[in-house]
Amino acid sequence: MSQPDGQSLDAVDLPPKMAEVKLTEAGIAAPIGSPSPKSPRSKGTPNPAKGKGDAGKSKQIHTQAAPKGAPPAVIPLPDFVLERNQFFDELKKKYDEELSTRPKPEIKITLSPGSVEDSILIGKAWETTPGQLLKHLPKDVAAEIVIAKVDGKLWDLDRPLEQDSKVSYLTFKDKEGRDVFWHSSAHVLGEAAEHEYGCRLSHGPPTAMGFFYDMALEEGRAVKESEWPSIEAKAKKFFKEKQPFERLEVSKDNLRKMFGYSKYKMHYIEKFVADGESSTVYRNGTLVDLCAGPHIQNTKKIEAFKIMKNSSAYFLGDQSNDSLQRIHGVAFGKKEELKQWEHYLEEAKKRDHQEIGKNQKLFMFSQLSPGSPFLLPHGTRIFNALQNMLREAYWDRGYQEVQSPNMYNVELWKTSGHWDHYQDNMFKVHVKEHASADAKVQPTVPGAKAIEVDQDKDTFGLKPMNCPGHCLLFRNEERSYRELPWRVADFGVLHRNEASGALTGLTRVRKFQQDDTHIFCTQDQITQEIEALFDFLSFVYGLFGFPFKLKLSTRPEGYMGSLETWNAAEDQLREALKKFRGNDWELNEGDGAFYGPKIDITISDALHREYQCATIQLDFQLPQNFKLEYMTGDSGGHKVAAAAPAAAVDNEKPDSSTSKPAANGENESQAPNEKEPSTTSRDTLAPGRARPVMIHRAIIGSFERFIAILTEHFAGKWPFWLSPRQILVVPVMKGAEDYVREIQSIFHRARMYVDVDLSGNTLQKKIRTGQLVGYNFIFVVGAEEQRSRTLNIRNRDDPTTQKLGAMVPLDEALRKLKDLRDQRRLVNSLDP
Repeated sequence: MSQPDGQSLDAVDLPPKMAEVKLTEAGIAAPIGSPSPKSPRSKGTPNPAKGKGDAGKSKQIHTQAAPKGAPPAVIPLPDFVLERNQFFDELKKKYDEELSTRPKPEIKITLSPGSVEDSILIGKAWETTPGQLLKHLPKDVAAEIVIAKVDGKLWDLDRPLEQDSKVSYLTFKDKEGRDVFWHSSAHVLGEAAEHEYGCRLSHGPPTAMGFFYDMALEEGRAVKESEWPSIEAKAKKFFKEKQPFERLEVSKDNLRKMFGYSKYKMHYIEKFVADGESSTVYRNGTLVDLCAGPHIQNTKKIEAFKIMKNSSAYFLGDQSNDSLQRIHGVAFGKKEELKQWEHYLEEAKKRDHQEIGKNQKLFMFSQLSPGSPFLLPHGTRIFNALQNMLREAYWDRGYQEVQSPNMYNVELWKTSGHWDHYQDNMFKVHVKEHASADAKVQPTVPGAKAIEVDQDKDTFGLKPMNCPGHCLLFRNEERSYRELPWRVADFGVLHRNEASGALTGLTRVRKFQQDDTHIFCTQDQITQEIEALFDFLSFVYGLFGFPFKLKLSTRPEGYMGSLETWNAAEDQLREALKKFRGNDWELNEGDGAFYGPKIDITISDALHREYQCATIQLDFQLPQNFKLEYMTGDSGGHKVAAAAPAAAVDNEKPDSSTSKPAANGENESQAPNEKEPSTTSRDTLAPGRARPVMIHRAIIGSFERFIAILTEHFAGKWPFWLSPRQILVVPVMKGAEDYVREIQSIFHRARMYVDVDLSGNTLQKKIRTGQLVGYNFIFVVGAEEQRSRTLNIRNRDDPTTQKLGAMVPLDEALRKLKDLRDQRRLVNSLDP
């Protein structure tokens, strides 16, 4: 079972609903203040194997860790596994017999290997597979192939083509290829776990850093590190067996029969497979797993496998559910790649923003406000530098900054649609009104009735995003087309009720701020605004040395509004992308939000990790929900899409389907996934009136998360303009202390962060201490420097200055450091 994940800074990137919990000394999950986790099996769970010795099977088959170099112990599998596999074989036999009699007409196959020109081949429907076509590629290229793409969709190499098709291939170097490789490796881990523990598996997705599998062991049992070698040995044995991944479509009724022993699999079946429909099941070796796939051809592709850690996690991240055991692993096609990965992890550990943040005193947390970072003075300096940079850019680019409330009556969120599909992620506040009994709250939509205030039960919500409030600002006065585009920016504090187990450093928090802006414009202005945003992206990311990629997500099946409006909007985005990047962008068909198409932007850091910070989303729904209008200056009526009903949220994704980015400008690192409604009704505005288009835009996204990314990108060695510790002045002798204080005063008046070390430590210790905490420049001054009004400057990033710094006149150093700061140069140097 696969769950899509976005890249994060964590050792493993997990979905918020799969919250990890700490282990007690006994190895059982037991968060503070919560009851002991339930047994993996509850009453009423379907269990075909009940009464056949299944309950005690786990004890019988568990083995201790195999001695190093010894083969894994051979043990019997539980009855429920044997029955499941037998049923799969019966269904697979019927399918193969049916397939053998199916007509196999000729089909045209366009082979698109990427590095050379496309070629046209003739194959047979329901017989020719992408794997068979690998013979048309060079052997060294074919050997690296992980998975196929057929007409843009991931496709098993051994799955027959069904019609005329365009076939391309992915390797482990491609993100989608890597996800498939790790997803398949997770299945092998699940197979090994069933042999090791006789457990009931939950789900095993790929992550940004490998994969994991969740499983229910017998009550009181937990995975131990001493058992890792035994599991790894079993997995390696399965790799050598060259187990194929066999795909089979199974009806919902048969899925119930196949997985009735596991309430975890049954949950996914009942929730995600409609009655009368089917889903796919994959078999490798002795594992049969409910899974959307696709997978690698066979386990022989996996050569290096390693368990990284184990933990426990509540099923679906809910503390009222069972506590499961989670095993994390990583795998590669070559042993040397595993060694490179381990080296990579060591480097990533050195850059861990939580460690650097602690050492540099950037931020802290308190259990009195979980998930809400305290930015300490030095961390606030970084925050302010980022904010000041954006404010200057807003001034130059015609943005207007506003401030909006932190708390709104629930009626606002009902109007925007967030209350129906986002309230579980909001902090609710029940306010007892002190106003008179007949006090009323004015409606958020014109023409609606005023809401009577219940003195004891009026509900408010802390805002998780700014967009509904900005709609109120737009509607506050009569708007004309002459005022558009209206670009409004807000640095307000946001709150989202993230699961406690998902909170991680600055990367996922409950309180945060964004560079949140919304642009209200006409449809004719969309292209120019998108082009301006591309320029803005290039400016901001260029300051940090971040390359970035662009992806256009188009109309989903359940879209809101008219097809004409969608086509026009998508065409405008395509043209803007082509003008900006030519063909250097990706098309993600059908993955737009229901309210409009969007462009997702991912940056790449110094370790080539990718993060989505920026998003550009067109929104036709909120202007509709809030009845936003502007005067057009003409007399024609304007057709606009009517509001779609509020959408439901579903954070559980049991297969490898792509997750939907956040709605209404929500930053990717903090947002849930949404289902799209399918209403497309229309209404007509009065003559001379039109609805604006709303563009949601964030570039750095959450300040807190962006600071975490920067911390690891720069490894704590901040560029001068961002640095919270820019200058340290150290005297060689006590007689130079007056000059040291004068230098501090001069640079302080120039608004630079300058500290002095007048302690009794030795000169070498003072310099070493300054180097360890990361000062950009250390000024060492003595009698000669005092007499000549110069500075002996040691550059943090220039080893040649560490023993004997460069002698620079005081006035010249001041001027050059002002230029370094004001020009926001990336390289830590006095000279451009």
